Amino acid sequence: MELISGTGQPADVTIYPVFEDSEGEPAGLTLREGMGGRGAVHWFYGRHGEQDILVVGLGSRDKFGMEALREAAGGAGREIRKASLRTASIDGTALRDIFGEGEWPEQAAVAWVEGWLLGTYVFDKYTSRHKKGQVDWIRIESDAERSYAEAAWLGRARAEAVALARDLCNEAPNDLHPASFVQRIKTVFAGRNVKLHVYQGEELKQRQMNGLLAVGSGSKHPPAMVEIEYFSDSNAPHLALIGKGITFDMGGMNLKVARDLSDARFDMGGAAAVIGAMDLLTRLEMKARITALIPIAENVPDGDAILPSHVIRYPNGLSVQVVNTDAEGRLILADAILHAARNGAERIIDIATLTGAVGHALGLRVAGIWGDAGFAEQLMRIGSKNGDPIWRLPLVDEDEELLGSPYADLANLASSPYGGANMAALFLRRFVPSKARWCHIDMANTSQVPADRGYKAAGATGYGVRLLADFVTEQANSGNGGTAE
Repeated sequence: MELISGTGQPADVTIYPVFEDSEGEPAGLTLREGMGGRGAVHWFYGRHGEQDILVVGLGSRDKFGMEALREAAGGAGREIRKASLRTASIDGTALRDIFGEGEWPEQAAVAWVEGWLLGTYVFDKYTSRHKKGQVDWIRIESDAERSYAEAAWLGRARAEAVALARDLCNEAPNDLHPASFVQRIKTVFAGRNVKLHVYQGEELKQRQMNGLLAVGSGSKHPPAMVEIEYFSDSNAPHLALIGKGITFDMGGMNLKVARDLSDARFDMGGAAAVIGAMDLLTRLEMKARITALIPIAENVPDGDAILPSHVIRYPNGLSVQVVNTDAEGRLILADAILHAARNGAERIIDIATLTGAVGHALGLRVAGIWGDAGFAEQLMRIGSKNGDPIWRLPLVDEDEELLGSPYADLANLASSPYGGANMAALFLRRFVPSKARWCHIDMANTSQVPADRGYKAAGATGYGVRLLADFVTEQANSGNGGTAE
């Protein structure tokens, strides 16, 4: 898909982005109430060779930002793809109403391409339906020609990184299990400026990654820890990005029970977010010093699976009683955090589909974050703008006693049924080195959507890719220190 500007041959359809309070009559059409609402899409079909018109809503003018533009682009792209149209133009008058000028800012062009490509995303690998293609070009109507090639490239790179994460999460478990997941990661980063190592078998035992070994013991596919080093700036603070990679979570011996457990394949959403972020950062050749750690396992019941009351000993001296095998994510994240500490990471961010409780606290659109206040505030600000919203939740020291066990130093599940997401974060904190700046992100509630919405397609959202990548980018642009506006 090419993004161009100027005037030229008529497109198959003209897109009119409008606000709720937009005045005038685009192409002689009268806008009715609601047509400018955020996410609204309305077709006006041409007659006798006339051009089709698509009106897309931007919502409130006062609340307008790049996320509203991405949503409008996603909705427009999805509609135009369904109609099998090949070319589109964006009305110049509408653009002037939005931006008060004849040209789009670069960031708007990036947002439009990003939203369009994500909105037209489909995971149709396993269907026999006819595969519809992408448009050939989108023209921004303007009196002056201008190249948007760089903005279009960046928008595409961002969209493709999120789409990669979506693909990994949407994949069927017979095609994405621990062994094949490792191979997929190797394929993604082949030829990149990274050093990739896979810890398996004896290496996991030698490095005492006992949580990962325990969780993966019930599967015929052995667990693994994938380590990706991207050191393009040796002077930057060493950041570890950790993503939980449970390729399918049946709960182990504490078997999950439901009519449909298909979404158990999304339990590697944190791993997908880290992979997508690393894909984008390496393509951008961002200056950073990052170690990505992806603990991978399949949590299924079997004769070799761990049983409730199993005790795991970690190399930092802590012992953990597994009171519930369905609280497995924190067990493998603990291994990754300890490994990051051994590698000398000064900053650690882990991201995981960890608890259902985070959804009870924050709903289905906003993920939770715990830990370092400065990083949390920075990530909250970034997420409020780039489409990966997040909110800080508390670490209550007094609640640590609820993680007590009569048989070990810790239990992997709190004795109280309340505040489960907070308790999981408190558990992880016990494995974080005292000198490291650490944040934990629980994205269990934002990893998927049930239906198409804006630029999100039904299924995996790819949440976290842009959040992590933009955090690293901002750190790099601000001299690897605090925040940058």
